Amino acid sequence: MTNDLIAKAAIDRRLAEIITPVIEDMGYELVRVRLMSGKETTLQIMADKPEGGIEVDDCAEISTAVSATLDVEDPILDAYTLEVSSPGIDRPLTRLKDFEMFEGYEAKLETAEPIDSRRRFKGVLAGVEGDEVLINVTEGTIGLHFDWLSDAKLVLTDDLIKEMLRQRKAAGTLNEDNFDEISEETALKGGTETDT
Repeated sequence: MTNDLIAKAAIDRRLAEIITPVIEDMGYELVRVRLMSGKETTLQIMADKPEGGIEVDDCAEISTAVSATLDVEDPILDAYTLEVSSPGIDRPLTRLKDFEMFEGYEAKLETAEPIDSRRRFKGVLAGVEGDEVLINVTEGTIGLHFDWLSDAKLVLTDDLIKEMLRQRKAAGTLNEDNFDEISEETALKGGTETDT
């Protein structure tokens, strides 16, 4: 079963069941799926490469494949817009492995039920122990069961931006000329995105 942080509502979980095999067959991972209903219906898919560093072309490729699959499965009754994006720098943390990967970085976690009369925790991630996410808060290190979490995301810090830029440079996807532009725009926009 898909974890609630990846897909919260029942329709999101159904969509995740359809989308996940398509994305994984292409060598990507599903980070989050949300069907947003308002004046217009939008299906938001957030994906990444296992090692990180997904690009605009990757998002376009995923968008094409997912569109074709959804046309066949047809789980969404209304007309909708499909948005495929990267997680961005201050990314949501939706899988247990995300908390390991970003150990040492600042994060905001929220629990579905109050833990010792509080639901929000902000601090530095301290890895994972079994099914518990460890976080260093003012009072010390605490462990929160992964299943307790209702929301979790990285906090945008200079250290995090530097690390993401270092990874892009190492992967050869960073043009030095665009250094400042990438650091500011990606942080603001939440990563690369493509619509179909």
